[in-house]
Amino acid sequence: MTTGGYGIGLYAPAGYATDPAAIERAVALLTALGHRVIVDSTCATRWQRFSATDDERLAAIARIARHPDVDVAVAVRGGYGWTRLLDRLDYAALAAAGQRWMGHSDFTAFQLAALAHAGMVTYAGPLAASDFGAEAPSSFTLGHCWTVLGNEHCELDFAVEGPDLECEGLLWGGNLAMLAHLVGSAHLPQVDGGILFVEDVGEHPYRIERMLYQLHFAGLLARQRALLLGSFTGYEPAPNDNGYDFGAMVAHVRDRLGIPVYTGLPFGHVPDKLTLPVGGHGALVVRDGAARLALSGYARA
Repeated sequence: MTTGGYGIGLYAPAGYATDPAAIERAVALLTALGHRVIVDSTCATRWQRFSATDDERLAAIARIARHPDVDVAVAVRGGYGWTRLLDRLDYAALAAAGQRWMGHSDFTAFQLAALAHAGMVTYAGPLAASDFGAEAPSSFTLGHCWTVLGNEHCELDFAVEGPDLECEGLLWGGNLAMLAHLVGSAHLPQVDGGILFVEDVGEHPYRIERMLYQLHFAGLLARQRALLLGSFTGYEPAPNDNGYDFGAMVAHVRDRLGIPVYTGLPFGHVPDKLTLPVGGHGALVVRDGAARLALSGYARA
């Protein structure tokens, strides 16, 4: 596998590393693949439920941005923490630094704010602990990550359920809870004619539906060309659901939200995930359940 030999900076901008051995595994894997790995001190610290205090986590972000050997900045994990920092970040400086920032889950809050404030392209993709540091890393995830990072243009093929469609626009999205959480704030980008993708973990179908209604009532969905649903995992059906499951929820939102809705995007809190440039250009073609997403217009270091 040709991976390009990046300088990869690991840092913990939100939750602390719950499994320190995962950081060791991530470093070993990335080093074996020919990368140079820089490990920030926040990867080994804990304060309350966070890796460090707000000030210390802000300092970690600044250290990664200033580090001359870091090409790709990879968050250790999600959890919660970026929200506390959004109004304290210098987005222009982060954009000018030129690193590529990657992660998912709580990292979505930073991705959306960076796009809103500085037009930054960031990457919804692997995290250090759960992906690069997994006991059995996904070859699917690794292959797609290096393919996207190593090319200015990329085509991704995957199976979906949804109507035939051809559309293009700005690709954006990420964790649904983080997206809904930023509605009405200056940290949510104003995207018209976009291709929106969402995923989440530990959210019951009725809560997923409720968050999608929030986006709908805010007028956000009506401005998009398509909605791609990734993986929604980590919940258990309740006895009183009485047939209301994820499929029933999807059928309802397809009928009510006035936007083409697709299930099957390989992205989320799952081992096999694509790497998607948030703020890049996407051209989506769906025919008979087969989707091709052509990516372009994203930064290449």
